[in-house]
Amino acid sequence: MEETMAHTKDPKLHAYIPELIEQFRKREISRREFLRTATLLGVSATAAYAVAGRIDGQTFVPQARAQMKKMGGHLRFGMSVQEVTDPAIFDWTEKGNGARQIVESLVRIGNDNIARPYLAERWEASENLKTWTFHLRRGVKWSNGDTFNADDLIFNMERWLDPATGSSNQSRFGTMTTTADTGKKDDNGNPVMSTTMTGGAIERIDDHTVRFHLNTPNVAIPESFGDYPALIVHRRFSDEGGDLSKNPVGTGPYRLAEYVVGEKLVLEKRPASEYWGDEFALDKITYIDTGDDPAASLAALASGQIDINHQFGVELIDAVQQIPTLNLNETPTAATGVARMHVTEKPFDDPRVRKAIRLTVDHQRLVDIVFRGHGLPSEDHAVAPIHPEYAALPEVKRDIEQAKALLHEAGFDNGLDLQINCVANPTWEQNSCTALAEMAKPAGINIKVNVMPGGSYWGKWLTWPFGFTSWGHRPLGIINLGLGYRTGGKWNETGHNNPEFDKALDEATGILDPRERSVVMAKVEKLLQDDSVISQSLWRSLFNANNKKVKGWTLGNALEHHLNDVWIDA
Repeated sequence: MEETMAHTKDPKLHAYIPELIEQFRKREISRREFLRTATLLGVSATAAYAVAGRIDGQTFVPQARAQMKKMGGHLRFGMSVQEVTDPAIFDWTEKGNGARQIVESLVRIGNDNIARPYLAERWEASENLKTWTFHLRRGVKWSNGDTFNADDLIFNMERWLDPATGSSNQSRFGTMTTTADTGKKDDNGNPVMSTTMTGGAIERIDDHTVRFHLNTPNVAIPESFGDYPALIVHRRFSDEGGDLSKNPVGTGPYRLAEYVVGEKLVLEKRPASEYWGDEFALDKITYIDTGDDPAASLAALASGQIDINHQFGVELIDAVQQIPTLNLNETPTAATGVARMHVTEKPFDDPRVRKAIRLTVDHQRLVDIVFRGHGLPSEDHAVAPIHPEYAALPEVKRDIEQAKALLHEAGFDNGLDLQINCVANPTWEQNSCTALAEMAKPAGINIKVNVMPGGSYWGKWLTWPFGFTSWGHRPLGIINLGLGYRTGGKWNETGHNNPEFDKALDEATGILDPRERSVVMAKVEKLLQDDSVISQSLWRSLFNANNKKVKGWTLGNALEHHLNDVWIDA
């Protein structure tokens, strides 16, 4: 197979594949970089793993597949039951999990961080990464009997890129948009800009093929289709009310049977003959809202009220291990938390103040205190060692004396009094803030930790002067950077605005060669680190537990519930 990939004349095979294989053979790139780059260029995960195995001798182990599944059963899942109105504007993984058994994505990201086709059958990229062609799976039927086709994908893309929708996907697919001056001014006299889809960005080739034309190269297109706001709705979604909970038309294996926000969401399996994929084992799935207290979720597990929970904090590990009916699951991730400072709010408009706060943190100590060592220290730039484009920077060391000197330069000789807002649960977030406050004291920075109900905090999370935000795992660091730190990013909670950073991120996003991209990523990471808009706590492991009668479950690093192989051994 390796020879076939390296020497085939198949025009569908990207021209860079032979060079990529040679780089891996010479150990110029890592196995992870080879697998990720090969699959993004349209090589199947099976073929990419097989080639890697022939080169390095590692056994090819595909994603776990359930053996001898028992059909039937009712899975009760403890998770916050949130609204599932419109996937395009989802901002929580829980919303995605409530909807993903009804509507599905073009691409699915495995726990190995590899993008695999799902509603898409395959994709191809041009040599310059500015043209991406997606071939859609044939034979897929919507639950209303319509055939899934190119019009569905085009409808979703156009809707995501429409500023009126307010979708974070506009940032994910920003290389297909154009930003222009509207001619209006805001209250401060600054031009009001509008970002819309670039003309000609989407081309319908035929009923099952769509081609995307980008303004600039982008290596992250497949992964962007795998995030939870990219669940595909029916092409008449808007015409029929724009509310998935009221009109749950989907391509997925389940139908919505009952739904009450804050209480429960019940899914019942569609007939196997109506679903395009392999039959799911579970007849019924019920999401039960166990509240914000992780101990309540554990109590429900222990008493048999639920079979599995979404996640719990590191503080409950010992308790879970004492319950003989439960399996403890842990997975390392690129999930993180940041104490983020809004650059338009005083005193955080002064970069010296922001850097002073950042320099007070001992990252390894914070990992040990807050997460009992179940994680990795961060470097304050939002790209994790698990990300294939990660470039290692020099260790960030605590420096109280430099922090004091920066405060002196900024005119705070008598110290600085601040308040950081955070949520009550999960408790690791407020514990991170408390640890930050203790570490900052020697520099004369007094931080009051204001613990708030989740609803109150998240209602203004983008505008708090100083707040703590948890960020979920994503397969590429450049995705989070585009969402959270690029000028105008939909989730840019710091107001970060650095044209040099934006330009470097654009450059890195368009580089195919992992070695070359790593060089540019070092610059991207250093620019964000120096801008000091975040004091990043750690890269954290995630935990959940399931009753041992639940088989085939794997805790995903993005906390997404993929239940294809889950069954109940009752």
